[in-house]
Amino acid sequence: MSLTSDEKINARRHCGYPAYGSQPSGFSSWRFFQIYGLLEYRLNNLADGEIKVIRNYLVTLASLEEAIPRSSESLDTDRAAIWSRNQNETRDREKLFDGWRTRLCSFLGVPPGPGIRSNCPNVIV
Repeated sequence: MSLTSDEKINARRHCGYPAYGSQPSGFSSWRFFQIYGLLEYRLNNLADGEIKVIRNYLVTLASLEEAIPRSSESLDTDRAAIWSRNQNETRDREKLFDGWRTRLCSFLGVPPGPGIRSNCPNVIV
């Protein structure tokens, strides 16, 4: 059992790392940075049980990520009858999403990538 190409793409993306690319060319790809190599090694050499854990993370992260844009559906309503929206909903959802992203990084044994650091100033890398 191994991760599919799409699962690896999503794992990289959720860990905050840029696209892998299709060929080992250029000087800005993961191949020139040690941590990217470690991430790729881990994604390609997971045990079957670890793959199941990664797949669970990916399902959870997909759900959390999809909820962020949907939170904009109520941005135009501050109060409706007794209901009052959470004015920080989008920020709270992003924080929850980034928290789960850092958990995935921790499970894989890699620091959060540049795509997470900008949103998580308290994460120590």
